[in-house]
Amino acid sequence: MNEETPPATVRVFIALAPPDHAKEELARELRPAYGTHPRMRWNRIEDWHITLAFLGELPVATVPLLRQPLAGVAAARPAPRLALRGSGHFDDRVVWSGVDGDLDALHLLATDVRAAVERCGVAFVERPLRPHLTLARARRGDRTSTAEIAAGFAGFSGTPWFAERLHLVGSNAGRSRGPIHYRDIEAWPLGSGHHGA
Repeated sequence: MNEETPPATVRVFIALAPPDHAKEELARELRPAYGTHPRMRWNRIEDWHITLAFLGELPVATVPLLRQPLAGVAAARPAPRLALRGSGHFDDRVVWSGVDGDLDALHLLATDVRAAVERCGVAFVERPLRPHLTLARARRGDRTSTAEIAAGFAGFSGTPWFAERLHLVGSNAGRSRGPIHYRDIEAWPLGSGHHGA
């Protein structure tokens, strides 16, 4: 029998995702960079997200404990109105797009999400919330492109949108040398605090 044993742990984070039209707007802006910087590892557009809490590697059996508390947080918090705006890079390795809009609501949502995770007894990586979308990573030994790419769309200002759902996401990062992929474990609609937008 050559069946692979399923992994005992999964890398997990909790995030918001821009709607397709907002991602496509930014992707059009980035199109020139895709061709001129082929050595960058570009994230798949469908994987773009705003991380609210990074939980790291969790035992698979722990993940269901998060479902009900996160559903409760989502129901209680209105959908924040956000926009993709500007650009930057971390340590000459990572290119990102900034997030603008109702950042107070975004920070409150992240605080509630982290408190819910703690109440479940799940330890997680405490990082200050710096809302952004990670777009690309420089390959090892090639850090010359990040500042140039970020400068190319520094003036970008996207159309505002509502973050409609809270996503519990699993990742294959660190499991293979191939591209990183993400999959929704579950997603919950955020509370109805914005009708008529």
